[in-house]
Amino acid sequence: MEICLQKVGSNEREVLFRLLQYSLFEESATDQNSMGEDGLFAYPWFDCYFTEKEREAYFIREAGKGKLLGFVMINTCLQRTTNGHSIAEFMVLPGYRRRKIGMRAAVQCFEMHPGVWEVSPADGSEGAFQFWKNVIGKYAGEQVRYEDGIFLFCK
Repeated sequence: MEICLQKVGSNEREVLFRLLQYSLFEESATDQNSMGEDGLFAYPWFDCYFTEKEREAYFIREAGKGKLLGFVMINTCLQRTTNGHSIAEFMVLPGYRRRKIGMRAAVQCFEMHPGVWEVSPADGSEGAFQFWKNVIGKYAGEQVRYEDGIFLFCK
């Protein structure tokens, strides 16, 4: 299945918010994030993805058909370096996992913004760690470092 990344427009923010909530729910099993009394997980930076040029959100879609497969949120908020990009949030819908969709989406992100990258797998998730280790290892080869829970590479 071929995929494409489609920038999320402000008219699609509610769809992104719902997907983000699902992703935060999934991660809450390992990262100790808790749901508020309103039934939502807090994400204080959400609105910034529609107002700041340093933050970008994309839907992962099936190319040619537009079927929604997941999403990715990228920013320039780095912990180890001063210039570059970071994967803030990343999710492929469960029915589409293990089909290399996540790998292709990640590579498209890396190629949209060549240079330094930081990727922090979801806290406590062995699956997320193995996914990113595999994807980044294949993409960046021996240029990858892993320090304090963060994959660092430049390509």
